[in-house]
Amino acid sequence: MAGRMAAWLCIGALGFAQQARADEARWTHRDAERLDESCGDGEADEPCTLGNAERRHLVDDIFEYSYRVRVGSGAQDVITLHRVVREVGQWSPVRTVKSVFLVHGDALGFRGAFLSSAGSAAVAPGHSIAVFLAKRGVDVWGIDQRWVHVPAGTTDFSFMKDWNLGLHARDVGIGLSLARGWRAYTGNGSGRMVLLGWSRGAAVSYAYLNAETQQPPDKRHVSGFIPVDMAYQFAPIATQERAAACQTHAALAQAQASGQYEGGQLGLTLQGLATLAIVQPAAPSALLPGGTNREAALAFGAATHVFQNPAIIPAYHWTGAQFSELGLPTALSWTPERFFFDTLTQASPYQSIGEQVDTLAMWCGAPDVPYDDYLAQVKVPVLYVGAAGGTGSYGLHSLSLLGSPDVSSVVVQRYPDVYRVVDYGHADLFLAADAPTAVWAPILDWVQRH
Repeated sequence: MAGRMAAWLCIGALGFAQQARADEARWTHRDAERLDESCGDGEADEPCTLGNAERRHLVDDIFEYSYRVRVGSGAQDVITLHRVVREVGQWSPVRTVKSVFLVHGDALGFRGAFLSSAGSAAVAPGHSIAVFLAKRGVDVWGIDQRWVHVPAGTTDFSFMKDWNLGLHARDVGIGLSLARGWRAYTGNGSGRMVLLGWSRGAAVSYAYLNAETQQPPDKRHVSGFIPVDMAYQFAPIATQERAAACQTHAALAQAQASGQYEGGQLGLTLQGLATLAIVQPAAPSALLPGGTNREAALAFGAATHVFQNPAIIPAYHWTGAQFSELGLPTALSWTPERFFFDTLTQASPYQSIGEQVDTLAMWCGAPDVPYDDYLAQVKVPVLYVGAAGGTGSYGLHSLSLLGSPDVSSVVVQRYPDVYRVVDYGHADLFLAADAPTAVWAPILDWVQRH
């Protein structure tokens, strides 16, 4: 009964906020029963609550709705659901058959990962995958994981102690259930959704699908899976990569055991790098000796692996670039430079360490974690999308762990393997000028066919 009441509270609030009319928030007890496990995971004392509905115009007839969802009793136990859709009238989206749920990765929340053009004047306002898909009749939903909302200046991160891969996967399940319930309530049908996870978001999505196999069919929410540029496990032949992952896991696990629950303030670093590159591009960089602020920010994009110790995936980088004879980046190859900097300024200050430790355990192969126990039971169609200069082909082995008979892949590669250091990068998949044709169109085609 508690789970049913939680679902009723969440969906009733969502209906009131989105339509702004109480008569459209009427839900029967039978309606709530369909989402019995959606909110608070059946926790009787803390059903999820939803509020702070916002509507934002993006471009043409495309709007973004966002809703805060309380998923626990702590002050920071909050996620945000986003929806990007075409409107026929205020708070009145067009009805759609196809839908997708997007899960962001490290540093960047939903807007930074999938709507970054809305925060930059360097590109057209519609140059984001969420807008691209919405314009073509896909109902786009997504999540901000809990850590996205943690404010700058926070010093006590003890609330993050149990924020791990499993918790974030559970939150994705809550988001999927709410999105499906609302779509059904507003006449879009009760069909399952395609789940797309980018980077760490793909790891969270793998963990969610692993757990979903243990639910009865009427409690499963995913119709198809698109992991983007991420490995869940390394192939047996990737011995050096696994060894580097084991080394990094040991360091982060030790830090976590000693009471460090925040993962290194990557977001604050990226904000600082990008801001200096924008306002003082020619000034000497404190981070890159002998380089300027502009070159330091470019180096993070073009040579991300240099900032990792040890580098796990060889020559891994966010953005493909050209380099000088001195080894400094001179220009980005596919992503507009200012757009890249503007995207980095949208990073969230902090991120929990737990999901990083869990992912590294998966890569290392030890210690054993429960997030791959049922992967062979995952039967939904799968499309892997990779970047040859990012995770690329390293993500292909993970597909073999699934039980799906329908598996395909697209790896964007511009040069022979020996030049992977300058090839299409991890963030080029969502930022590059040619991403709409090279990346998003194949994704759209797959969604429409599945």
